[in-house]
Amino acid sequence: MTLPAVTVIGRLTSDPELRWTASGLAVANFTIASNDRRKNAAGEWEDSPATFLRCSIWRTTAENAAESLHRGDEVIAVGRLKERSFETKTGEKRSVMELDLEAIGPSLRTAPVKVVKADRVKAAPSAAAADPWATEPQSWVPAPGNYDTPPF
Repeated sequence: MTLPAVTVIGRLTSDPELRWTASGLAVANFTIASNDRRKNAAGEWEDSPATFLRCSIWRTTAENAAESLHRGDEVIAVGRLKERSFETKTGEKRSVMELDLEAIGPSLRTAPVKVVKADRVKAAPSAAAADPWATEPQSWVPAPGNYDTPPF
């Protein structure tokens, strides 16, 4: 059963584990720990109990996540919750909630990040001409005091 999309902010409990399926698809698995931190009535910071969500992400995004993200990184993840049922070795029936991710990225709240665009594979010269991302990006530096919109 697939549930609605959710956004989770939390920290990776380990480096993403990258694997490939028999058909050659990349999949990365990891766990995100998320909790709230609020001030109590006495004005002291208090942490709520952590929620641990097992996550999986597929294809190129899995490879990028495995290369870019590491244990302890704060991330923002968007995906769909799904319930998975299984039977233990002792015959007990159990179910767990997992997050099938659509997107994940580092949180800029805790560290600066430099984005490096991955090389794209071009199928044919005619396809590259129709691809707006196939051209070199324009560089833009705002005039002093003008940070609203780029000139293009």
